[in-house]
Amino acid sequence: MILTRRTLLGSAAALAALPAFADAPGEVAPAIRRLSPKLGRIIPADAKVEVIARDIKWAEGPVWVREGGYLLFSDPPANIMRRWSAKDGVSIFLEPSGTAGLDPKLVREAGSNGLAMDHHGRLLIANSGGGSIDRLDLATRQRTTLVSKYQGKRLSSCNDISVSKSGAIYFTDPPYGFTQGDASPLKEQKQNGVYRFVEGGEAQLVDGSLTRPNGIALTPDEKRLFVSNSDEKDRKIVYYDLGRDGLPTGPAKLFLDANGMRGPGNPDGMKIAADGTMFCSSPGGMWVLSPEGEKLGLIEDGAPIANCCFGEDGKTLFMASNTRILRLRLGINGWRA
Repeated sequence: MILTRRTLLGSAAALAALPAFADAPGEVAPAIRRLSPKLGRIIPADAKVEVIARDIKWAEGPVWVREGGYLLFSDPPANIMRRWSAKDGVSIFLEPSGTAGLDPKLVREAGSNGLAMDHHGRLLIANSGGGSIDRLDLATRQRTTLVSKYQGKRLSSCNDISVSKSGAIYFTDPPYGFTQGDASPLKEQKQNGVYRFVEGGEAQLVDGSLTRPNGIALTPDEKRLFVSNSDEKDRKIVYYDLGRDGLPTGPAKLFLDANGMRGPGNPDGMKIAADGTMFCSSPGGMWVLSPEGEKLGLIEDGAPIANCCFGEDGKTLFMASNTRILRLRLGINGWRA
C-alpha cells in the first residue's frame, strides 16, 4: 500500500509503522538519492539531512522569517503553529493557528496550513479551518482576514500560498480541511480552486478544473505558475503561462505526471529556487527537478514530505515531513534577488 498524508492521519497503526526518529536506535535516517551528476551543484556530495523537530501530528507550510532568523511551521490537525531556531529550538508560536471552536465531526484540519511572508515582513496564513487567507503582524500579533469568499460564497480550506513581486497572492483551496471532503455540508464552492487575490479587490479564479489543487509556486520571473494536484486518481504538477494581468493566457499544461511514481505521498508543496531548480513533494519524498522537469535527485524520509522552504542564508532547505521537520544545506541560494 502507498502511504499518503491522509491514510497516515487516519491510522495510528500506520504512524507506528514508520521509521523511528533520527536519534532512535535502529532508525532509518533521511537519505538523498542521487539520480544525476547535475545534483552535485545543488546538493553537495557531503550534505546530510538533519531532523530538527519531532512529534508533530502533521507538519506543513514551513516559512523562514528573515527578520528574527527563525522558522515557522504549521500543524493543521493540532491547530498549532510552531517556531524553531538554532538558538532556542522548538516552541509553540500560535495556538490556535487557524480557527478555534469548530466541530471536529465536520472539520478535521482547523489550523493553519501553508505560510508565506509578504513584502512588509508580515506573515500570510492559509487558514484551513477558517477557509481564508489571513495576515498576521508578527510584532503585534494582530490578525486580519484578507479573503474568505469567492463570488459571495465561502472558500473551503485554503491550503498553500505564493506571493508575487507586486504583492498579489496566489492560493489553492481544496476540501482537505473538511472531514467529508467534497461531500461536506460546509462546502459552498462547486470547484476546488486556484485563486489570485490583490488586497482591495476580489478573489479571481485562476483554474477551477483541478480536483485537488494543493502546492503552488511562481517561477522567479513570474511568467509561470505551478500547481500540484494531489488527487490519488490524477496525481500531477501543472503550470500556467501568465499574462501581464497575472492570469493564465491559456489552459494548464502538464509538467510532471506522478501517476506512475511509487512511494509515500502525493504531489504537494513546492518551491522554485532563483536558478529555476524545483523542489517538489511527490510520491517518494521531496524531488529535485531541473527547470525542464528532469529528475535530478530525491530526498527520502520513509513518509510523505509535504512542503519545503528556503531559509537561514537562503542556502538551507527546510522540509515538513509527516511528523517532523528536516534541514538540508544546499549548494545554491534559493532566494531570489
